[in-house]
Amino acid sequence: MNELGAKEGISADFVKLGGTRMGKPSGYRVIVDRISHEVEYYRGFLKHAVLEGTYVINNPFWWTADDKFFNYAVAAKTWRRDSEDGLAPTEGLSADVDLNAESLRNLEYPVDWDGLLDFVGRPAILKPFSGGGWKHVYKVNNKQELLAAYDGTSPYCMTLQEFIDFNQYVRCFTFGKMDILPVSV
Repeated sequence: MNELGAKEGISADFVKLGGTRMGKPSGYRVIVDRISHEVEYYRGFLKHAVLEGTYVINNPFWWTADDKFFNYAVAAKTWRRDSEDGLAPTEGLSADVDLNAESLRNLEYPVDWDGLLDFVGRPAILKPFSGGGWKHVYKVNNKQELLAAYDGTSPYCMTLQEFIDFNQYVRCFTFGKMDILPVSV
């Protein structure tokens, strides 16, 4: 990896972690992050590294704001996006939630699945509220398929989205808030 376009005094290595000490530099000038969206420890380390002066490519702070449902709502307001989306409560709760407490009294059960499907249309896409990598994404055609997929989604909060049949998928990589590179996938 260091042979490609190497400059004197610059090297590339995989980051090695074994515990992070607050207030101490990361030991790296630049880190390209490709995994912190999956591993909370890495995300915490990278945020601290930024605080200590490391440049981190793929902003670890943005992940916290990567709420698909809100992002779709912003797109609908700003760009007049026409698709329909819904948000479903988490199928299962973490062990930290006291089920005997009144903290869940505001959730209505059973969920009005027919109403949500009528709102977004059929077929629909069920996918996590946050996250990526096409994990836990399901195309559902009816309520039975929706419930079968939903039953396996704990502990994720799920977004139910109108299915859009596309023939081209483009990701846009942004560098320095100025340069945008569209890549057809």
